[in-house]
Amino acid sequence: MAAVLTSDMPRYKDAYRSFVRALAAKGYGEGEVEFVTQTPNPDFISWANSVRKFNALKPDLLVTFGAPATISATQETVRVPIVFADVYGPVETGISRSLTKTGGNLCGVSSKVPMAMLVKTMIEIRPIRTLGILYNSRERGSYVQMQELKRLAAQKGFSVVEANVPVASGLDAALAHLLAQSDCLFVSESSVVGRGMERIVRKAMDVKVPVISLVPDASEKGALVTLEASPTEQGQLAADHAAKILSGIRPGELPVLTPRKVELVINLKSARMLDLQVPFRVLSVATKVIK
Repeated sequence: MAAVLTSDMPRYKDAYRSFVRALAAKGYGEGEVEFVTQTPNPDFISWANSVRKFNALKPDLLVTFGAPATISATQETVRVPIVFADVYGPVETGISRSLTKTGGNLCGVSSKVPMAMLVKTMIEIRPIRTLGILYNSRERGSYVQMQELKRLAAQKGFSVVEANVPVASGLDAALAHLLAQSDCLFVSESSVVGRGMERIVRKAMDVKVPVISLVPDASEKGALVTLEASPTEQGQLAADHAAKILSGIRPGELPVLTPRKVELVINLKSARMLDLQVPFRVLSVATKVIK
């Protein structure tokens, strides 16, 4: 069994560990299954090379974490069954035909959560006039989030300023550009952007701009509001699909699964540093509050 985990992203590591544990509980432990992993850099050449290496090994199953690695897998292999996890919008990214049946040789788990809830929560704390968006056009999930926010902005009446960060060296310039124009900053689910989360939050806090995100654990790094799909549950759901495929079910006949555990997290420590008061009604619907 082969797995592609992008670089050193903690969310993918958490999902993979959960996947291995859940699969072992179904009778496919390390004594029965050989696990081989690749941790490529966050670029399409590296993702594609990892998949090609696995094609030579001819694994019984390929597990991919994140939209970019999954897209590379679908482009590089058509015979090996693929189970994906942590893909924001499998249909919107073009990975799956529908949520009921993916078609082809893959199935998996969506990490999509209601973006409108994240925005609504932030607006209830402080209205947004201009939202800055850090995203990466090379990563489809990140791009889909940016497009979704632009549609929400038109509905809610605030403006959007976006900055595309395809490489890490462009992050500081993009961040300075956005913070000069925005009163709130959204950090998308991008390998390139997400690896700089602590630096992003620190610079945003310096100019009193709150950060919101869908990235797991972004709240622990200082984001004011996050809406997070559980990587652990995604790993467990991916293992459910993997076990079915190993028992003979075709992946294209399986539906895209969605985690039930979604946490709305409010960081009160960040709120105090931003001189913001979080209304009780917001705290009452939060599933986790960082004090």
